[in-house]
Amino acid sequence: MATLSHRRQVWGWLSYAFASLSFFLPICLEQFARDNGFLLPDRTVPCPTIGSADDARCVVRLGWLWVDSASYSLYVYSASVALQALTVISLGGVADDPRRRKRLLLTFAVLGSLSSLFFLVLPSTSVLWPASAFLAIVANVSFGTSIVSHNSYLPQLARGEEDVRGALTKISISRGSPSSDILLGEEETCEDDEDEDDENAPLTTGDAEASAVDGHIHPDSAIMLLLLILIPVTLLKGSTFSMRLAIGMTGLWWAAFTVPAALWLPSDAGSPVSGVNQEYVLSGRDDSAETNERSDIWGEVLAAWRRLGYMLHPKEISKLRNTFWFLLAWFLLSDGCTTLTSTAVLFAKTAIHMPASSLIILGALAPSAGILGAIVWPMAQRRFNLSNLQSMIILVGMILLVPIYGCLGFLRVFRAVKFGGLTTPGEMYIFTTYFGLSYGAFQSYARAVFSELIPPGEEARWCGSSYFSSSSFFGPLIVGLIADATGNIRYAFFFLAVMLSTPIPILHWRVEMTRGRRDARAYVRETARGGE
Repeated sequence: MATLSHRRQVWGWLSYAFASLSFFLPICLEQFARDNGFLLPDRTVPCPTIGSADDARCVVRLGWLWVDSASYSLYVYSASVALQALTVISLGGVADDPRRRKRLLLTFAVLGSLSSLFFLVLPSTSVLWPASAFLAIVANVSFGTSIVSHNSYLPQLARGEEDVRGALTKISISRGSPSSDILLGEEETCEDDEDEDDENAPLTTGDAEASAVDGHIHPDSAIMLLLLILIPVTLLKGSTFSMRLAIGMTGLWWAAFTVPAALWLPSDAGSPVSGVNQEYVLSGRDDSAETNERSDIWGEVLAAWRRLGYMLHPKEISKLRNTFWFLLAWFLLSDGCTTLTSTAVLFAKTAIHMPASSLIILGALAPSAGILGAIVWPMAQRRFNLSNLQSMIILVGMILLVPIYGCLGFLRVFRAVKFGGLTTPGEMYIFTTYFGLSYGAFQSYARAVFSELIPPGEEARWCGSSYFSSSSFFGPLIVGLIADATGNIRYAFFFLAVMLSTPIPILHWRVEMTRGRRDARAYVRETARGGE
């Protein structure tokens, strides 16, 4: 039975899972720009607070440039995600160090919560309002980095669970190896698994539920937070102060759920983990030479980039073609879906003129529907006898319908009837729910497919490349440029339609699951022989 110490560690980990960076940040940034912007073409009339009925374009001056108010938000978001990816990759090795990961988590948790709280003392009328961009970047980078440290606790905490230890004991008996060897990862084998995988084996409901929980812990907490901040935003009628208050509440929420993590998560490799063999605990400690070497954080950063550079070497790519083809598709899909989300919210605010309270409801609808989609879709998969890859491709096609429908808004017939092509709030609610149902299941299948293409036993090593390929900095940048060039953010739907359709032929014709799994196993064997 798990000890009280281990239970506390688990509760500390779960507590930080509820620390959430609200999607409300891009909306607040757009409002900051709007409060300091002017309407085209004269650039003398201040922008209305909640958008203009005649669709006059709102631009804000940044230095010598005039940018669209929505583009300002997108540019800041793009920069924050790019810096987040660089930071996460650089500090991935530090996060894996049991003696440093808690300090890293808490450092960025404090930075992130403080940067959110500072929105409370930064009015949009201040000459320092562009500092909102800096605060947003710090918050987003801090959240991403702290989550990597947070997730690095999973293997240690899992080993302390009674059911996991029971399973490891059975494996050790069957293999004739000490359970401590398995806990230490010394019995990884792949030679005899060639026939165990079935390309058409569906994602089980249990797998989908696990993936839904893993992929929606943070969205779940975001739903709770969004419902909480809906109260002041509604009472204050969507004013700029209500948005600043919403971001400040996010900072408080973040800080509050960090406290149990600070109290209960283990600080170093020597922290007790229930039921784990002492050999495992002691194995986390290096000798004095290794300790001195690992104390150099810059050395860890350089090592992380060397590992990534090695993985991206053409020679390595040729050995795992299917894996890298999938990563290319995943880069486009992850960036496209995330950009579609932020674009749709800004589109709803600036083009359809939906109030802030309605935008919060949209933000809660998508992840709620996503959990349902992740659980229901495996039933359809079994009904139609689809493989995981086939299911993923179908879901991409379903998501693709959203930007295509948005493009139809240019047709005059929809303008005449005032419905269709994402021209009304009602359509935004319907398509947000539809997107959530599709995207939630898509995330589950994407994880399932990628896990089959990773060399066995090297999952942690591939996290950096996966994180980099899923960093959504390209899409928001292009959408911002489109909005600035055309004056109509709706044109971004054409770009998003192309971005989401391009991966479909890649997944269909370039990713071969059977060959990909075989290559992944061969890669492990070749690497093992090279290290002997």
